[in-house]
Amino acid sequence: LAAARLGRVAAARAAAKRSVSSCAPALSPWAHLPMGPPDPILGLSEAFQKDTDAKKINLGVGAYRGDDSKPYVLPSVREAERRVLLKEYNKEYAGIVGVKEFNDLAVKFAYGEGSDVYDRLATVQSLSGTGACRVVGQLLARFGWSSIYLPNPTWGNHIPIMADAGLEVKKYRYYKPETCGLDFEGLCEDVEAAPENSAFLLHACAHNPTGVDPTPEQWAELSQLMKAKKHTIFFDCAYQGFASGDAEKDAWALRKFVEDGHNIILAQSFAKNFGLYGERIGCLSVVCADAEEAEKTLSQLKILIRPMYSNPPVNGARLVTEVLKDSTLTAQWTGECKGMADRIMSMREQLRGKLEGMGNPRNWEHVTNQIGMFCFSGLSEEEVLKLRSDHHIYLTNNGRISMAGVTSGNIDHLAESIHKVTTA
Repeated sequence: LAAARLGRVAAARAAAKRSVSSCAPALSPWAHLPMGPPDPILGLSEAFQKDTDAKKINLGVGAYRGDDSKPYVLPSVREAERRVLLKEYNKEYAGIVGVKEFNDLAVKFAYGEGSDVYDRLATVQSLSGTGACRVVGQLLARFGWSSIYLPNPTWGNHIPIMADAGLEVKKYRYYKPETCGLDFEGLCEDVEAAPENSAFLLHACAHNPTGVDPTPEQWAELSQLMKAKKHTIFFDCAYQGFASGDAEKDAWALRKFVEDGHNIILAQSFAKNFGLYGERIGCLSVVCADAEEAEKTLSQLKILIRPMYSNPPVNGARLVTEVLKDSTLTAQWTGECKGMADRIMSMREQLRGKLEGMGNPRNWEHVTNQIGMFCFSGLSEEEVLKLRSDHHIYLTNNGRISMAGVTSGNIDHLAESIHKVTTA
């Protein structure tokens, strides 16, 4: 009997081998996955790379470039890097909250030396601003909020970040196409109409993609309106220092809200202002009522982070720490950051001046009224595509120009091309 059973098993195995060899390969478990849409920014960069025209210009990528069109590493960051290497740090985990010295310096950079929030802050190092936004979305979704209000328009990644965190994405009016400026009346109406204790995301400065910020008077009015409605405020701060060249000025809005009694949430990114794009370094802080509440909030942030990415990378944190803890190096960084901001403002002034000098019939005041890396040009999608096909100039379909891509070497071609497509 045993021999018969062994014979049947051997025969079955042989048949299985013949069946496998004679059949098509097994279907992949991923065969049913559809092709996802390409990222609009990366797709634009790919099209730019394939373009062989000598005059081509890439105005799509949101990363600073010098007047030579090359990536710029701040000398203060290079010095910080040298100091970090000399210290020969080990490669141990930082822990869930990240590098504490960095966290302490990052929040003082944002809230200011004289703030009273430090004994009631829940603070963690984050995976730049994107990671901070995702953790905030998860925190809100887990503890009572089902939706969040985002400005229309907003940074494109805000929408999937919040949706993937489980929140319904709602929009409030922000940009007014007729003026290429702020729709403050519509913004206030939407804030007033939202249910009490709604979550609102605000850009702290240099709104992306429009470059349109409220005035200090408008920020103050908005703070009081939101306080009356008991809204929960989340500031995304990606451009402190880079917007105006003055880090104190760029933090005015978030500090005003704290001064007015808002227990805000704050996401900070050090990608743009420190040029640390690839280091993925940021900070997330929550202003609480007291130290006990902050301790509880921190415990929940840690519970969210642990299964998400466990703990953040340390190198970017060490670089920012070296800059911010040394007054001489901080002063050097301040000058370098202002230099980046000044170059962009100069390009804005020159672009507007050239278009007006050509007698272009449109109003181009918004080019210099807006602030930060991006200019919402007011160009239609048809005009954008015409710039791309006829003049080899690449910007996103909504007309957003990355001013960091404008240089003294290409601004004439840009202005002439814009003039042509807007007067054809």
